Amino acid sequence: MRRDLPPAPVRMVHLGLGNFFRAHQAWYTAAAPDAGEWGIAAFTGRSRGLADRLSAQDGLYTLVVRGPDTDEFPVVGSVVAAYPGTDLTNWRALLARPEVAIVTLTVTEAAYRRGADGGVDLDDPDVRSDLAVLRGAAGGDVRSVPGRLVAGLAARRAAGAGPIAVMSCDNLPDNGAVTDRVVTGLAAAADPDLAGWIRERVAFPTTMVDRITPATTDDDVRAVAAATGRDDAVPVVTEPFHEWVISGDFPAGRPAWDAAGARFVADVGPHEQRKLWLLNGGHSLLAYAGGARGHETVADAVADPECRSWLDDWWDSAAAHLPLPAAEIAEYRAALLRRWANRRIQHRLGQIAADGSQKLPIRILPVLHRERSAGRLPRGGVRVLAAWIAHLRGAGTPVRDAAGERFVAAAGSVRDVLGLLDPALAGDGELVAAVEAGLNQATGPA
Repeated sequence: MRRDLPPAPVRMVHLGLGNFFRAHQAWYTAAAPDAGEWGIAAFTGRSRGLADRLSAQDGLYTLVVRGPDTDEFPVVGSVVAAYPGTDLTNWRALLARPEVAIVTLTVTEAAYRRGADGGVDLDDPDVRSDLAVLRGAAGGDVRSVPGRLVAGLAARRAAGAGPIAVMSCDNLPDNGAVTDRVVTGLAAAADPDLAGWIRERVAFPTTMVDRITPATTDDDVRAVAAATGRDDAVPVVTEPFHEWVISGDFPAGRPAWDAAGARFVADVGPHEQRKLWLLNGGHSLLAYAGGARGHETVADAVADPECRSWLDDWWDSAAAHLPLPAAEIAEYRAALLRRWANRRIQHRLGQIAADGSQKLPIRILPVLHRERSAGRLPRGGVRVLAAWIAHLRGAGTPVRDAAGERFVAAAGSVRDVLGLLDPALAGDGELVAAVEAGLNQATGPA
């Protein structure tokens, strides 16, 4: 695949080059009417494989929009350069350009390196190493996501390149404030003057993103070649649905994403809660409970009447705490069922189950705490916790969790593992007993 026309100039830099970014932010940018003004230079997390394969295609790739019956195969051209995440020379150079207006992120919850108080964890080994590098007290280079952002912003400040927006597109509540806090906190520890510059010149918009994007398979690569005649090594499969809700400032400008369907609002919070609790929380329930029943995909699990009843229990609990009209919530639930029933989207439960110790505090615990404060013991919330602990004990899909070792080690005791997840849970005897009772059902046969 090669470009027929010159690429758009680089005005955005992205960290976390992967399928979701290419199905979502990159697609919205390509679909905007001013796409010709907004090229993206994208960096992987660390490895160079995807960057090399994408570079060999001039940054072009096929987006396979997989509906219930048919596929569409648009080519997305907004990524005009791709680099491995270890290429910090180009990272700094790009952020130092005045014309670069936005940095976007799709990393993982764990990548923000937050401590127990929500600020940057200065005791994290990589963060400690980054701090020494940023202070000029050690050789090598930065490693963590906060470290890379601070290093890039330091280069921008040194170049006098002006204001910029740094926008997280991860499934984190109030992700703009999260990013602001870890970046500014690390900068303050390294150089208080840099932290002051960041507070004055850098905006941290908040976003809510939604588009189901499963891992690409060899069959998907072959399907693109058969349908289009294009030899594309890195296509991305996604669903027709897409949603992007944004609040905040872009002091150096932005693409016309709203013309491509993005919504700009004063408060992302209610939309963010709706998505995190209903979609992401529902996904986690199906990943652990459905996986234990032998299901491999979301479509398989949601077609199981038992899983569907558990899902309704969870959604009923979560919906009671959403500050949105009941009709809107009902419409969203119905839309989720339609989306998840699409068997042509092979969204694997093993993919969703990864990093549960980082996801459950965001997707499940806010609802659980609200229900307990109201004196209720929510069946859906209990089911998720029981199914997750069964997963830690070996039921269903294998455990893949960056912080999972200590949870697996504690999984023999419900009280201990819940205490690691949130100390307040370990002291809730009624909840502990309910989760213990639920473990038998969580590992029941399909």
